[in-house]
Parts: sequence; C-alpha cells; structure tokens
Amino acid sequence: MKSREIPTAALVLGVNVTDHDLTFRSLSEVLQNNITPYIALLEAKDCPGIKNLMQKLMGQLMNCYVDVDSLEDEDYVHVSQNRIRCSMTSLINWYESVTEKTDSETPSKKRTSSSRHWQSPPVVVIFKDMESFTTKVLQDFIVISSQHIRELPLVLIFGIATSPMIIHSLLPHSVSSLLCIELFQSLSCKEHLSTIIDKLLLTTQFPFKLGEKVLQVLINIFLYHDFSVQNFIKGFQLCIVEHFYSQPLSVLCCQLVDAKKRVNYLSHDQCENIRRLPSFRRYVEGQVSEKQIALLTSDSFLKEVTLKLLEDLHVYHENYVSVLRCLHVFTSSLPKYPLGKQIRELHCACLENQVWETEEYESSLQLARMLNKSDLVTMLQQCVEIFVSSSGKEFDKTVEKLKDFLTQFQKLEAEAFQERDVSVSSQKELQKKTDLYHLQKTLLELKESRRSKRLTKFEMLRFEVVDYIDSLVRNYLVPADHKTLHEIVYFNTASVLRGHLNAAPRIALHTALNNPYCYLKNQALKSDGGSISNKAPDICIVYKLHLECGRLINLVDWLEAFSTVVTAAEGPNAGAASSDQVDDIIHARFIRAVSELELLGFIKPSKQKTDHVARLTWGGC
Repeated sequence: MKSREIPTAALVLGVNVTDHDLTFRSLSEVLQNNITPYIALLEAKDCPGIKNLMQKLMGQLMNCYVDVDSLEDEDYVHVSQNRIRCSMTSLINWYESVTEKTDSETPSKKRTSSSRHWQSPPVVVIFKDMESFTTKVLQDFIVISSQHIRELPLVLIFGIATSPMIIHSLLPHSVSSLLCIELFQSLSCKEHLSTIIDKLLLTTQFPFKLGEKVLQVLINIFLYHDFSVQNFIKGFQLCIVEHFYSQPLSVLCCQLVDAKKRVNYLSHDQCENIRRLPSFRRYVEGQVSEKQIALLTSDSFLKEVTLKLLEDLHVYHENYVSVLRCLHVFTSSLPKYPLGKQIRELHCACLENQVWETEEYESSLQLARMLNKSDLVTMLQQCVEIFVSSSGKEFDKTVEKLKDFLTQFQKLEAEAFQERDVSVSSQKELQKKTDLYHLQKTLLELKESRRSKRLTKFEMLRFEVVDYIDSLVRNYLVPADHKTLHEIVYFNTASVLRGHLNAAPRIALHTALNNPYCYLKNQALKSDGGSISNKAPDICIVYKLHLECGRLINLVDWLEAFSTVVTAAEGPNAGAASSDQVDDIIHARFIRAVSELELLGFIKPSKQKTDHVARLTWGGC
C-alpha cells in the first residue's frame, strides 16, 4: 500500500437492501469491541454535499464513547459540534487530543485497554449505500482524506448492493487509485434463507411447523418481492402469533415432555375441540365401533389416545427430516433438478402431496438409475452420516443396509480389475486365432452377447440402491396433513397470512369507504344493501354517491345529493333562520370530502367543464 492510499473494504452484500442495516449494525459492534471505538455510519440521504458529510461524520465521531479506564474526571470525551468548524483539520485535532489522552495512561491500564482496541485505533467510515452517493461528494472526500492519511488513519468501508465495478463507474482513475481496495463478498440471501429453514423448520427442536401453502406464501414473497431475510423472519413470527391465537389446541404445541403433562389437564371443552379436528375424525372413522364410542364419549380414554398420537407425530417428524435430507442428497445433483436444487423445494413438494406419485419424482428415479459409481458411493456415504447423526431410533437397520451396499460396491471394484485382466487375455487369444472360421464364430458370439443386453452386477446393484431409497421415501415422507392431530403443530391458514403480508390497498380502501362498519364497528353505521347512512363519515357518503355517477360528475348535483343525505334525519320543519348556517357547514364538509377523494386518486378536475370533475376508478374496487 502506498503512502497516500486509503485502506478500503468493498463489501458486496447483495440486493436485499432491507437487511443491510442489520449487517452494518453487527459489523460496527464487532469493530467497536475489537478494533476501534471510532466508527461512523453514513447514508446518502444525509450527505447531499461534502459539508453535510463532514458534519455527519464529526457529529458521530465526537459524540462516541471512548472506553478508557484511566480517565478519572470524565468517563467520555464530548466535543460540542457548535464550537468547532466542520473540517478535516478540526477532525485531525480532535483525533490527536483523544489519542494523546489515551497514550498518557499508566502502562498497566494501557495494556488493559489495548487488549480490546488497537493502540492507535483507526477511524472507520462506513458508506452504507455507496451507489446512492453522488460522485462529487465521494471524490472530494477521498481526495481530502488521502492528503491527511498520515495524521488521520482512515479506513473506508463501501456497502455495495450490485457489483464492485460500481466503484470504478462512480470514481475516475485518479481518485480510485488513491484507494487500496480489498473485496469482501457476503453470503447470498438465498443461502441465508436456506439456513433459516434448516434451523427452524427441518428440525425436531421446535415443535411449531408451517404448512405447505403458508411456507410457499413466505418463500414467494421472499423470492419475488424483496429478498429480505428479516421480512421472512417477521412473517414466520406472524404465523406463530396467528397459530397460538386462533388454534385453541395450540397449548399442546410444545416439547413432547411438556405436552404429556398438559394432556392430563385438558378440560372437557378442549377434549371436544380435539374431537372436532378433521384429522381426528378420519382417525375415529377407521377404528372399530367399540373404540369409536370410547373416543367420542370418554375423556380419559381420549387423553390416552391423544398422548400416543402426539408421540407418533413426534417420531414422524424425526424420521421425516432424516429421510428428506437423504433424498435431497440424491436429487440435488441430478441434471435439471426435477425436484428442485434447494431442500426447501423438496420439502414443499413432500408437504403438498405424496411425492412418489409425481412425474418429477419418477424422472428423478430414472436419472438416479444412471448415476456413475463414484457419485453413487459418495451419496451413500453422505446418507450414512445423516442417519447415524439422526435422532430417529428406527434407522439402525437402514444404516446397516447402506453400509452393506458400500461393501458390495467395493467388491465389484475388485472383481472389475480381475475381469479387465481376463478381457485383455481373451483379446490376445483372439489375435492369435488366424483361422477364418474360428474368428467369425468368436465375433458372432460377441455380437449376440451385446444384443442380449444383460445387466451387469453394478447396474443391478444400482437399481437395488435406488429402489431401497424409494422404499424409504414411501414409508417416511408421507404428507403431514395425512397424520392425525397435525392441526395442533401445523399452521395452514395461508389466506390469513396472505391478507396480512400481501397488501391490497385498493380493495381495503373500497371496503373502508363503502362499508365503514367493517373497520369502525359502530352499530349506527350498519346499512342495508346500497342504502347510504347519514351517520357515516362525509367521505364515505361522497364516495357512495360518486359510484352512482358516470365519467363526469356535476359538482352542483353532487352537493345537492350530499346535502339531502346529510339532512335526512332532520324534519321538514327545520328552522329557516339557521338554514343558511347549515348550508355553509354542509358546503364546507362537502368540499373537504371531495378534496380527500381527489387526494386518494378517485377523481380529478376536468378541463372540459369547469363545474365538473372526472371520475378515475371503475368497478368499485
């Protein structure tokens, strides 16, 4: 690094801009704990010019906490921003005064403080959204900083959402040459999503699960809207709240040990809620008549059965996760990924229906039956590791079977070497036979053997391995909605989640204006059909009247209709003395309501007629 170059880190974070704040917050905390207490976070919206940038930079640095144990009279150094001029000289003077106080400590205390921070800690400036900064601001700051790099040890961090090439697009070579740039690439947001699903859903540690439609809604919002991991987590938290709020039996959605205790304390109403579950009804229909009567009449017997069914559901989840990972090992490396490249895609396919009945699964099996030996052995070894580390107790025989397959592949490899030697010797004998009759006979035999297409030992063993994996899938990857009492731990109400997360502002606005009772819950606002209540807010009355008009609306007629609705509660003998005052008030209310409709985008002034407005929306929603 040259003497005037500024150490610079180009941090490529990806397009999930909403998650960048959390990343920079964590980064600044790590730097403050280990490197330096002097960190400034700058955003483009706060720095339209170099003066604003310097004010923001000095304001953050000079108000920062200096963790120095030896300062007896004051715990922190605070410099008033109003007393000094925001310039690089002032910043250098502040830095020298702070470091001098730190250097004047006793040696023992100096060693204590240097264990956390460097002896001459740099000043770290983080540009959170580099693409949004203007070119002139960046150029001026870099040029000025490079001239004072010896007096003020600056380190720049550029937060980049697109590509590192943006640095050279924003900065000319004369400026970029002043930076000693090191590139850092963060994990993609899709990898973060896969980690979250793996840690939260594909585990038996947490009993709460998401149904296929709900999980698909969250994933679609992530992939097609914002790429925000934080928003995915918030959606997951919303699912938890909705499940525990709307499902009375969510009291049993807990660890199995706690669920066993809670089952014994279920009330009669809670037992009735269990009997109303669709999955439990299917279970009762499959039992003999005596057991059906006991399940529907005896609460104690119901609690015993519920306890056993919850244990079965827990075992199902343990086995499901292990077999799902094993199947993903086979399908994630197949050409064109029929069942998806990510395990979340395979998980959604298994939750949706019986995956072995789909065309994608059949094509995956066909491709798996053409795998070469090295890939197949590697996959089997990974499956053995998965089942060995699994908490399921039913996979001991499975591990033995997979290890047996591996030993058979090793034997085949030894036999292949011997057959190769035999084939070489047979070719030599064939070369020795000069008689035309024997040569033709030998060639015909080779031709017939090729026509017969007998499966080799390796092909037969490969078919056997794929068929065994297929049997595991059919036994353990049954969809969750086929299991009894799955409603207790699975949240399946995708419509509620979609209503919260996929906002439809136009429909909500129409509902609020057309039927204010839906939101205000005021009994006086209830109206029959298309009638207009004079108790409704003015904007609701004006909105309903405007729905009855055509493309152009006459303001005079609209005002008369509004006045008729508003004064409908008054008798025909209203006082004539106060009529003018009432008309002025109604007129003012009407003007305000029409202005609000214009602000919301339902109408606009018309140039065709001065006393008319044009309607902009049609269809009522």
